[in-house]
Amino acid sequence: MLTLFHAPRSRSSRIVTLLRELDAIDKVAIEIVDITRGDGSGRKDPKNPHPEGKVPLVVHDGVVIWESIAIIQYLTDLFPEKRMAPVAGDPQRGRYLSWLAWYAGVVEPVLIAQAAGISHPFVDATFRGPAELAARLEAALTDSPYLMGERYTAVDLLLHSPFAWYPAATPDSDVVKAWIERCGERPPLQWTADYDARTVGAA
Repeated sequence: MLTLFHAPRSRSSRIVTLLRELDAIDKVAIEIVDITRGDGSGRKDPKNPHPEGKVPLVVHDGVVIWESIAIIQYLTDLFPEKRMAPVAGDPQRGRYLSWLAWYAGVVEPVLIAQAAGISHPFVDATFRGPAELAARLEAALTDSPYLMGERYTAVDLLLHSPFAWYPAATPDSDVVKAWIERCGERPPLQWTADYDARTVGAA
C-alpha cells in the first residue's frame, strides 16, 4: 500500500507530477490534506501523519517517508522503468544524487533568503547567493538540454520547480530560461495543474 499525502498547489504537487512521469499515479492512493500556508490560510490537518503538518509525505506499507528529496529518490528507485533516475550502479548515479542534495542544501536556502530579503556574510559564505546558483545551472545547461545530459530526469523536475512557483527568482540567463521553459512544457506538469484545480478545497 502506497499513499501520498498531498495539498494542492504546494511542494507536494511536484511529487504528483513525478508519479505521472513514472506512470505510477494509479499505483498510489492520494490523500488530500490541508496545510498551513504562507499567507496564514489553512491549518495543520489531523489526517496528515507528518509531525509538522507538512507535505509531501509518503507512507509505504506502514513506513513513513518525508522530505521531497527522500521521496523523489525513493519513488524513482521503486519505479525504475521510466528511467527518471540512474539506478544504483550506473556511473551517473552519483551525479544525480549530487543534484538532489544541492537542491536541498543550496537552492532552497538561497531562494528563501532572496525572497525574504536576507543578506548576511554567514549565509553568503555557507550557501553562496543567486548569482552563484545561476552560474552553476548555466554551466550545467550550456551544452546539454537537461541537467543530466540529453534525458529529462527527476532532478530537472525538482530543480525547475521553484522557478515555476517564484518566477522573480529566475536567473537572467537565456540558457536557464530555455531549460525552465522546456521543463514547464512536460504534459505531466499540466496534468497536475488540472488535478490540483479540481481538488482545491477537498481536504
